[in-house]
Amino acid sequence: MIKVQERCFFRYIITMICAIALLPLISSAKRSAMVTGLKCEYLKNPLGIDALQPRFTWRLDDQRHGARQTAYQIWVGTDSLEVVGRKSKIWDSGKVDSESNLVVYNGEKLSPFTRYYWVVDVWDEKGNKVQGGSCANFETGMLAAKNWRGAWITDVQDVDLKPAPYFRKTFMAKNKVRSARAYVAVGGLFELSVNGKAIGDSRLNPMFTRYDRRLLYLTYDLTNELKQGNNTFGILLGNGWYNHQSTAVWDFHKAPWRARPTVCMDIHVTYEDGSVDYVVTGEDWKTDLSPLIFNSIYTAEHYDARLEQPGWNTAAFDDSKWKNAILRSAPSQNIVAQALRPIRNTERIAPVSMRKLNDSVFVYDLGRNISGVSQIKAKGPAGTTLKLKHGERLYPDGRVDISNIDYHFRPTDQFDPFQTDIFILSGKSEESFMPRFNYKGFQYVEVTCSEPVKLDAGSLVGYFMHSDVPVLGKIQTSNEMINKIWWATNNSYKSNLFGFPTDCPQREKNGWTGDAHIAIETGLYNYEGITVYEKWLDDHRDEQQPNGVLPAIIPTAGWGYSWANGPDWTSTITIIPWNVYLFYGDSRILSDNYENMKRYVDHLTEISPQGLTSWGLGDWVPVKSKSSVELTSSIYYYIDAKILMQIAKILGHQADHERYAALAIKIKDAINAKHLNTATGIYGSGLQTELSAVLYWGLVPDALKTKVAGNLAARVEADGYKIDVGLLGTKSLLNALSENGYADVAYKIVSRKTYPSWGWWIENGATTLYENWDIQAAKDISLNHIMFGEVSAWFYKALGGIKPDPQHPGFKNILLEPHFVAGLDEFESTHNGPFGLISSSWKKQKRKTVYNVVIPANSTASLVLPEVSKAAVQPAHSAEGKNIFKLQSGRYRFELK
Repeated sequence: MIKVQERCFFRYIITMICAIALLPLISSAKRSAMVTGLKCEYLKNPLGIDALQPRFTWRLDDQRHGARQTAYQIWVGTDSLEVVGRKSKIWDSGKVDSESNLVVYNGEKLSPFTRYYWVVDVWDEKGNKVQGGSCANFETGMLAAKNWRGAWITDVQDVDLKPAPYFRKTFMAKNKVRSARAYVAVGGLFELSVNGKAIGDSRLNPMFTRYDRRLLYLTYDLTNELKQGNNTFGILLGNGWYNHQSTAVWDFHKAPWRARPTVCMDIHVTYEDGSVDYVVTGEDWKTDLSPLIFNSIYTAEHYDARLEQPGWNTAAFDDSKWKNAILRSAPSQNIVAQALRPIRNTERIAPVSMRKLNDSVFVYDLGRNISGVSQIKAKGPAGTTLKLKHGERLYPDGRVDISNIDYHFRPTDQFDPFQTDIFILSGKSEESFMPRFNYKGFQYVEVTCSEPVKLDAGSLVGYFMHSDVPVLGKIQTSNEMINKIWWATNNSYKSNLFGFPTDCPQREKNGWTGDAHIAIETGLYNYEGITVYEKWLDDHRDEQQPNGVLPAIIPTAGWGYSWANGPDWTSTITIIPWNVYLFYGDSRILSDNYENMKRYVDHLTEISPQGLTSWGLGDWVPVKSKSSVELTSSIYYYIDAKILMQIAKILGHQADHERYAALAIKIKDAINAKHLNTATGIYGSGLQTELSAVLYWGLVPDALKTKVAGNLAARVEADGYKIDVGLLGTKSLLNALSENGYADVAYKIVSRKTYPSWGWWIENGATTLYENWDIQAAKDISLNHIMFGEVSAWFYKALGGIKPDPQHPGFKNILLEPHFVAGLDEFESTHNGPFGLISSSWKKQKRKTVYNVVIPANSTASLVLPEVSKAAVQPAHSAEGKNIFKLQSGRYRFELK
């Protein structure tokens, strides 16, 4: 026994000596360069894409100061071993001298239903080769409509039939399966199952589009789900936005595409011997009604567990009493891959409390406002009905109050209660219910039982649901109120991201354009949203009228073309692509939408020959003062022209560049001629929105900027440092102040805890942003809105000072100008840009402020600081002025008085 212990001891000593000896090598390895983060179409190893020229992106992970890429080489092929060996018959880019980490495929024509592998090597600033690691892959889907084999099927033609349909098909796999793919296109929503098992963890597929102009399909890998012998495919179809059976003011129930849900599916089964079988939808599929007796994306779901058919999606099930599916025409000929981040249940949220009001009524409080669903477990006699009402507020008696969110609902009967799921028990055992084809906005759930049922605190949970976009940014400060505002803003942003940006997850669920462009930077600083925004701009092109007009909500069934649109709202067509370009450095979204931008701006020009327009809603839901609609709408007309001028130059359209540059000058001159008092430096009535919008969007003559900015600061001071803006003003107010020498004033506004302010909401229990500054407002009082969400982006831009450089977009060069505002002791911000992690943080220490910054490899930064007392600790920088520095990649530390 002693000898064994001695041997173990000696082995431990030898291991420790070796470890210590290897420390320098380990440290060196950590410092070595690597190629990481390989993505195709901004997705990791995507399955079933339709891009004929997909985009490849990567990062150079190199911690050395001044590290940068000077060249790259990409190999693409169908044989992974060849690609790893740097050989390829499909595409070898050759060594390309370039710092770009965004490259468009330029090889042989891609084939459908094919897996491609790719790898990239780069060369650093010293000419050393940095070899990529294991290869990445992507798999093509249909690529063209002609490649579909299946037929579109449904069960009936009755759009008013409420129960959701089941479809099933049993297939004999004759040999061992090597690979299997399912390609699923649906009008409505669906859940796919194989041999009784649900496939995938994403929700609400496919995402909402203008169904009669574009449908999305999904690709699933079924290789591990199929076995030799009998296999059964099951599909449950939901209504979604396709067959809107609830009635509200936006008339989705009158949509031109509306029909009974329908599906087309192709399954490709490849055997080990190389032979292929195809299983496709057709009249031979069997169908029956499901226990999901009603489903509405807008209101709720009703489920009768007594109608369940156990094993309906397995081979052993007897479907002799089911009928055959019927054929129907395709909803659209334009069917494209859903290549964006999926919707998922991202957080499980247990209630913080449960209150039993009586034997049949229970109220659960999740402790925070979310978008998503609840799941309940209960046991009771057959036929016992549980009604789950979801809301954001409580009445004084403790029951759930939905009066703030059912404002636009227009029910035609009592059988579709708003945000109220209905679950009818089978009586067999403990049962569970969670909606499949619906989501809600709520904090509280009131469960009302038709018969007394035993429920406890663990009987119900909530699930936060939204587009599962990766987190890119974070802020942390010494002021807990600021931290809560940032967190609440991001909760509202995620609560309103469901394959397109929405305004609220309960009352409307609409893609309001104004809300989205105000919050675009908040989204892009905090999350990887490019795939969602590219999809939403596809929706814009689908909805645009031939004369260029866009609706106020996108997608739409027809509502919003004649009210609520206008440049202050529908400038999304220019503002969204421009900001995505700034953050990602990818011009594809510009070229894809260029003609649509022109059509929109040209229409504005046609109806506004003098350069001014009053078309628009104006500064929506202001605190008290309403700004000039002509001024604010004309400003957005100017923004459109200016952005289009810049895009034309980027895309090489010189004549367009000159034309829209002249238009921008004309609009600017018209605004200043009518709305600017040059003697006083006052625009309009001198309101916060009027003064800040012209400053932020660049309309003030250079000679008057100081005066106008001073007037804005004086106005804020006269207003008691209280915010007095609506939606448009929240975008410009804080930024105009911080960019013109009044960052301390902006921070005073943000850090307020009294009405009206973001802090006032937090002080009153908000975990999301509200629709109205006045918590007691009679209307416009949703408690989960993103429209006032610019504040989260302002934290990055003003306090962290992180901004993209329009001359070097995608954070190739980072503009840094942090503000060490009075009243805040510490601030830290990080953002993962296309080249890697950017960090900007500062801390006040007695008589000095220490500022730390991290610039990722292959990037540079232009830094502007207040008076510097000491040089950076790291020497790899150059001073371009007294307080202006040009930084290469690496870590820096500055000390300031």
